[in-house]
Amino acid sequence: MQAVLEKNYSRIFVPNRARAIRFTFESDNEPMKFTDDEFWEFCRQNDEMRIEMTKEGDVIIMPPTGADTGDRNAEITMQLRFWAKKDKTGKTYDSSTGFKLPNGATLSPDASWVRKERLEIFTAKQREKFLPLCPDFVLELRSASDSLKDSQEKMAEYMENGARLGWLIDPKVKKVHVYHQNEKARILDNSKTVSGEDVLVGFELDLTEIW
Repeated sequence: MQAVLEKNYSRIFVPNRARAIRFTFESDNEPMKFTDDEFWEFCRQNDEMRIEMTKEGDVIIMPPTGADTGDRNAEITMQLRFWAKKDKTGKTYDSSTGFKLPNGATLSPDASWVRKERLEIFTAKQREKFLPLCPDFVLELRSASDSLKDSQEKMAEYMENGARLGWLIDPKVKKVHVYHQNEKARILDNSKTVSGEDVLVGFELDLTEIW
């Protein structure tokens, strides 16, 4: 399948598939990587899609989630949001929020949290677009269409770019992969909760609502 990006970033058609689709764009037969403004405009023009960009410049278009995954993600975001509103040391973000990582990739965790002092350096205009940082905490919720290998590689990329804590939740097998910088992931098997440790201080995600 070939996608053509026309003038003014015309909308592109993506067939209904269960897995994400990866595009490499070319200009005059040379690989083309979007600038930050171009990628923002591309996402804005195709706002019905969930889009990420790899550090190499390839564009990843992901399918919508199924009902079960959407329900679980809403539960996770709600629990994290309630804690953050009481804690007041940072802000939470949902799965539609993109972050420009130091390595050049633009990714959208299923849930994330950023310390307030890291956000204060940005203007209101900057906050309208993808923030150029990696969140302190990132969470990925594996759906039926997600490859475990790809999800693990994505979590490793977050850690390499500055995330302090990450959770990869795999509801099908009731496992949580807990990530820290420069450490091997620890796996919780059929746990009832998972702790935010010294990053999300005082927060515990109730996994019984996820399983």
